[in-house]
Amino acid sequence: MQTNKLPLLFLHGALGAASQFQHLTGPLSEHYDIHLITFSGHGEVPASEQGFSIQTFAGEVLSYLETHQIDYIHIFGYSMGGYVAMYLARHYPEKIGKVITLATKYNWNEATAGKEVKQLNPDIIQEKVPVFAKALKERHSAHDWKEVVTKTAGLIEELGHKNILNQSDYTQIVSPCLLMMGDRDGMVSFQETIEVYKSLPLAQFTVLPDTAHPLEKVNVPLLTYFIKRFTTQTI
Repeated sequence: MQTNKLPLLFLHGALGAASQFQHLTGPLSEHYDIHLITFSGHGEVPASEQGFSIQTFAGEVLSYLETHQIDYIHIFGYSMGGYVAMYLARHYPEKIGKVITLATKYNWNEATAGKEVKQLNPDIIQEKVPVFAKALKERHSAHDWKEVVTKTAGLIEELGHKNILNQSDYTQIVSPCLLMMGDRDGMVSFQETIEVYKSLPLAQFTVLPDTAHPLEKVNVPLLTYFIKRFTTQTI
């Protein structure tokens, strides 16, 4: 029965939408009560007056849980979605079970943010990577994809000025966490991931072989194996 399944929420990354998880939720739906959220201003979801921020997106998760009368849930967060999951685990521990992150960047400062913001120029994306631009246009069909990119750049720039999760925050997260990254991830470093892993009281760390940053590049059977293994094991 549905009520006997573990509740599992999927949170997408920057420039993403819940539709990106279709290849993952299928294999997992037999074992989990799957929940999907598309953050405001992404996909088909109207933009919020609050704009793009980690706090805004975390608030949308809390509203979703309240609307669906969910008291407690496990989270899989990809990239920015993993950062939102960590923020929720830090500030709303009573609602968050286990947290699994993949390809999440934790070390935000002006230098790292500036590097990412340079790549978030809509005109350059359209000129240099038209296939990606087309994918963004289709994914965010209810919005101007260029505006989504610009707002995302603003969110990252804000994180560069003020990283809202630091080492002391991670030491206070009581949720068991599994941090995953690909060995070919050009955005996320081993060092920043391991530093967070070591700060967390209950954590595991996994490297996925031959895996780059994009979610579409991940080995689905391998990822689903680790999700099932972590969420069902006693820690």
